[in-house]
Amino acid sequence: QGPVMPGSHSVERFVIEENLHCIIKSHWKERKTCAAQLLSYPGNNKIPLNYHIVEVIFAELFQLPSPPHIEVMYTTLLIELCKLQPGSLPQVLAQATEMLYMRLDTMNTTCVDRFINWFSHHLSNFQFRWSWEDWSDCLTQDLEKPKPKFVREVLEKCMRLSYHQRIIDIVPASFSVLSPANPVCIYKYGDESNRSLPGYTVALCLTIAIKNKASNDEIFGILKDVPNPNQDDDDDEGFTFNPLKIDVFVQTLLHLAAKSFSHSFSALAKFHEVFKTLAESDEGKLHVLRVVYEVWKNHPQMIAVLVDKMIRTQIVDCAAVANWIFSSELAHDFTRFYIWEILHSTIRKMNKHVLKIHRELEETKARLARQHKRRDSDDDDDDDDRSSDREDGPLEEQIERLQEKVESAQSEQKNLFLVIFQRFIMLLTEHLVRCETGGIDVFTPWYKSCIERLQQIFLQHHQIIQQYMVTLENLLFTAELDHHILAVFQQFCALQA
Repeated sequence: QGPVMPGSHSVERFVIEENLHCIIKSHWKERKTCAAQLLSYPGNNKIPLNYHIVEVIFAELFQLPSPPHIEVMYTTLLIELCKLQPGSLPQVLAQATEMLYMRLDTMNTTCVDRFINWFSHHLSNFQFRWSWEDWSDCLTQDLEKPKPKFVREVLEKCMRLSYHQRIIDIVPASFSVLSPANPVCIYKYGDESNRSLPGYTVALCLTIAIKNKASNDEIFGILKDVPNPNQDDDDDEGFTFNPLKIDVFVQTLLHLAAKSFSHSFSALAKFHEVFKTLAESDEGKLHVLRVVYEVWKNHPQMIAVLVDKMIRTQIVDCAAVANWIFSSELAHDFTRFYIWEILHSTIRKMNKHVLKIHRELEETKARLARQHKRRDSDDDDDDDDRSSDREDGPLEEQIERLQEKVESAQSEQKNLFLVIFQRFIMLLTEHLVRCETGGIDVFTPWYKSCIERLQQIFLQHHQIIQQYMVTLENLLFTAELDHHILAVFQQFCALQA
């Protein structure tokens, strides 16, 4: 019923879509104006305008490597459009959602991520109403396949925007296998049946001490006698990191601060010195992250915000987070949405850190140049020269320090990408060898997810990665590498050509 959309290759279709793109480009900062302008497009009675609008919005949202505007803008725009045309637009949007769901098997992983973010946010604005039974086909599939994974991740994101019981109530009981776990803290020292665990008594002492507002020194006093399972009896050096100390302290502290994000942040701030001492080595940092995962494995959002906070407060570094993400302990969750959310956030933090120091260096150089310019424009005399030299001194020293900081930060940045790509290569190579040896098809759901995550890293951070292309080619993406993996790097190189 109603007017039909012009053919996908027709001039009319191109003109309509181009005009709608222009409206979004002109008004994207004000969603109400943008929605009103889209709906008042001339000749709307001659074309199925709602279908065109929805198609254009999704075309922008799914644009690679990144959409023209921030993702949340498209969500708020669609919500506004649904409010302005409640009788027709929600039905068109539901049809589009259904079509996108049907294409999940062939959809790019980055687009799936955006689809998850949009759909969960949209549902949260409409009482989470959806006919979930229509998607019951996903329940008969392998849980690693795109459709069940999509539904699982959508429900997980919906829980972030609501609460656990609400999500359990909105989906049919048959979807329980895809419903998020109850996001409770898992504290192994809280169970009396675990009193034989090494560290159980220390955990009780720590609990009492922290509740009584103990200082960092008092915590160190309690932890000092914890035996080190990594240390030989005849090893008196004491330099080996102590996983049991980290386990007891981090488990107990996170358990006591489990009430909210704010409580957890306060705990990290109060005992920052203890964290820094226990996680001084690379192994220590990695073990802190392992314990965070053990405690909060049922609450991905808590893991994400705690890791974010630990990077900001320098308890752990970016390379440790990358190594942890590719570790065997996280293999079970490797294809989960939140894991890649953490990794991309970590890379962005590193990139911002390098950019900030580089900007400081350029500003200081500009100040010195202005100083020289002023001096050149003044009359020359010996006293002024000596005075100018004294003024230049601190700035030149500052520039030297900043140059060292920039070099150090860029070295860390390069190391982070080397760690990430090296771990990708190791995982994918193991998978390819295993499949070849066992005569199994290489193209499993896990492989598709992993190879597309590798592509995603290249595309989303292409401006930074291209600085290190020569290093990557010489050290990692060499001619001996399996062609499945090497092809991703070669495709990226072709994009830069």
